[in-house]
Amino acid sequence: MSGSYDPRIAAAGEGDPVVLVPGMDGTGLLFYRQVPLLARRHRVATYALRDASDRMETLVADLANVVDAVSPGDRRAIVVGESFGGTLAMSFALAHPEQVRALLVLNSFPYFSPQHRLQLALVALRIVPWGAMTLVRRLTAFRMHSSHTHRDELRRFMALTAGASRDGYLNRLRILRRYDVRERLREIQAPALFLAAERDHLVPSVEQAAFMAARVPQASFRILEGHGHICLIAPDLDLSAILHEWGPPQASR
Repeated sequence: MSGSYDPRIAAAGEGDPVVLVPGMDGTGLLFYRQVPLLARRHRVATYALRDASDRMETLVADLANVVDAVSPGDRRAIVVGESFGGTLAMSFALAHPEQVRALLVLNSFPYFSPQHRLQLALVALRIVPWGAMTLVRRLTAFRMHSSHTHRDELRRFMALTAGASRDGYLNRLRILRRYDVRERLREIQAPALFLAAERDHLVPSVEQAAFMAARVPQASFRILEGHGHICLIAPDLDLSAILHEWGPPQASR
C-alpha cells in the first residue's frame, strides 16, 4: 500500500459509531445531508476512498483503519455503504466480521451485470475529456437523482463531485469487474438492512436487494418509494430515522 494515502476522516456527534462508505465518487462529501441527522444519535464518520488502488482488499484494509480510528474501544461500527460503497461494505463485513455491528447497504449489488457496461464505461472514461464530466452529470441528473430533489441540491452535487478524480473512477470500475460475492452472502454475520430506490435507473436495486436479503441470514429489505439511485441528498430521506426504526444492536454500555 502507498503510505501517502490520507482518508480525510471527518467525525461528528456522540454515540454508537456509524461509518459512511462513499460511492463511486469516492469523496464522502455527498453524505452532507445525512451527517447532521445521524449525529443526533451517533458518532458518525465519513472518509475518502483511496483513488490509487484497483484492489478491493486495499480498500477493505483502509476501511478497517477508519473503523479503528472512529471506535478505538471495541473497534466496531455500524457500516453504511451506498452503491459502490455497498460492495465495499459487504466485502469488509466478510473480511472483518468482528468490526461490523450492523450493515446498511443502499442501492448496491453482489455482482455487477451486465459486465459489458463496465467495459464500456472504462473505455468512455479514458477517452472523454475529464472536464466534460460535469456536463455529463448535468445531462443525466433526471435519471440518476430522486425526481423531487431540489435544484439547489443538484447544484451542490455538481460542485462536490467536480473534484472526483478520473483515476479513482477507473480503479473502482476495475474493482467491480472482479467483484462477486453472490456465493458468500450467507457468510455475512452482521444484521443487515438492504435499501433499494424504487426508481433506480442505474442499478436494478429492488431486484438486487431482494436477492441479497434472501441470502444474508439476519437481513431485512426496504424499498425507498419515489427515489432514484442518488437519493441521499433528497429532502425526505433520513438514514438516522431508518436506522432508529430498524433498531440494529447497540454497543454495550
